[in-house]
Amino acid sequence: MPDQYAPLASVKIVLVETSHPGNIGGVARAMKNMGLSQLALVNPNDFPSHTASSRASGAGDILAKAQVFDSLEAAVADCALVIGASARLRKVAWPQLDVRETAALALEKAANQVALVFGREDSGLSNAEMDRCHYLAHIPSNPDYTSLNLAAAVQVFAYECRMACQPIVEQSQGYRHDVASSEQMEGFYGHLYQALQDIEFLDPNKNARFMRRMRRLFNRSHLDVKEVDILRGILTAAQRQAQLREEAKKHV
Repeated sequence: MPDQYAPLASVKIVLVETSHPGNIGGVARAMKNMGLSQLALVNPNDFPSHTASSRASGAGDILAKAQVFDSLEAAVADCALVIGASARLRKVAWPQLDVRETAALALEKAANQVALVFGREDSGLSNAEMDRCHYLAHIPSNPDYTSLNLAAAVQVFAYECRMACQPIVEQSQGYRHDVASSEQMEGFYGHLYQALQDIEFLDPNKNARFMRRMRRLFNRSHLDVKEVDILRGILTAAQRQAQLREEAKKHV
């Protein structure tokens, strides 16, 4: 059976002149979370770094395999598709994609190497660097505050790349019991009706509308067998206490 996540192996994350090594570690962690493995660094300010390794938190293998280049041109030389991520839309109109379109295109072209390029923390990618990109990609964020932490931005792109693989997410069933049968629910409603009389809550001469509401309430809940048992246990305990009070009155 083919690995549905195999295309992610062709997606390279390229960081240009990252100033803080902690951000490199955060990016490595974000990548490993989503199954990306190729990290390229263009003139990082501080790398290798203990801070980067600390922030990677279990993704040290991504840092260990990271390649360091002295230019963006060298970092993307083997890539057939290069997409530059930017929070700023430029005056010169590069073809633009949102992050979801970016992921879809990256996976479509994953038979060849694909680069997702991220710029400096304070100023992003220069126009000259964008000239080496086929597309400008952006995250449709709050227009009043578009700045994202570098690792957070990579996390969003990496997540969308993973989702573009159309993963089958297994839903945990957790602790479950069979849904109560009609017979079991009727037993519960009969018990409820009697218990409410025993604790002097319900007048049996005025029960139709009230019990109909109770049925609507519990039918919406789709009670399971264990839940019905719990509720009937509560009713039994309430009846027992009501009986004890009645017996105590007789001895007063």
